[in-house]
Amino acid sequence: MKESYLYQKLADSQVECQTCAHHCLIKTGQRGICGVRQNSDGRLFVLNYGRAVAAQIDPVEKKPLFHFLPGSQTYSLAAVGCNFRCVNCQNWQISQVSKQPELNTERIESLGYPLPPEEIIKQAQINRCPSISYTYTEPTIFLEYALDTMKLAKKTGLKNIWVSNGFMSEETIKLISPFLDAANIDLKSFDDNFYRQNCGAGLEPVLNSLLALKKAGIWLEITTLVIPSLSDSEKIFEQIALFIKNELGVKTPWHLSRFFPEVSWHAQKLPATPIESLQKARQIGLSAGLKNVYIENI
Repeated sequence: MKESYLYQKLADSQVECQTCAHHCLIKTGQRGICGVRQNSDGRLFVLNYGRAVAAQIDPVEKKPLFHFLPGSQTYSLAAVGCNFRCVNCQNWQISQVSKQPELNTERIESLGYPLPPEEIIKQAQINRCPSISYTYTEPTIFLEYALDTMKLAKKTGLKNIWVSNGFMSEETIKLISPFLDAANIDLKSFDDNFYRQNCGAGLEPVLNSLLALKKAGIWLEITTLVIPSLSDSEKIFEQIALFIKNELGVKTPWHLSRFFPEVSWHAQKLPATPIESLQKARQIGLSAGLKNVYIENI
């Protein structure tokens, strides 16, 4: 186990995790919402440090990033855990596994395989990847593992990329900003009820993170998964397009991604996204003044 970088000790051996926007209050012996941060006698430890559940080489466009190192490969890394519980999650086998109550500390610590930060740098260099992507699960939840790797990457000239839901704390943004070069952030909807009912989180922290990352000078691209009946209304498309235009800039890329129910966690009864819905959303984005709007997953 590694001690968490961001938490506050409280009375009665409780702690407040300050890694993501949930700010979980955790009693001794218990874990936070993510399932990988555990209070041990008044100290907060992370259970997924240095253990990868996925590591492979991807085109950077798969993140998706279309305007950052285009045409290059990126070394992609994930550890278990997530602070969301999205019904539409497509990586639920690795993002949600740590939340199973029957798994004890030792079992969670054994998930994945050892891959220390130094080896990640080595593999990226051997495979001539100019960047490392922290992706597939939520990098905020493996902050310590990611940040230690990012610091080494920066020293060797490698770029750092986060693919994130954006539900991170201000403290986390301050820690990662000096080492983060680009991010693709999911803006899943512009409806707080959608976030609460389908993700177990809220909208406002995501918007705040986008503003903070933009202010820090980090290259941003936005992804919206268009889910039939949940996040496919013209109103939502218009709200997201205007937020991107007014707050992030008209050149900020917006990726509109198609939903497939058969690979989702708990949304198999929904239909796949009609191509027409994606085309409608793209046209709304272009009409709002956005310069780079893309249709994905078709």
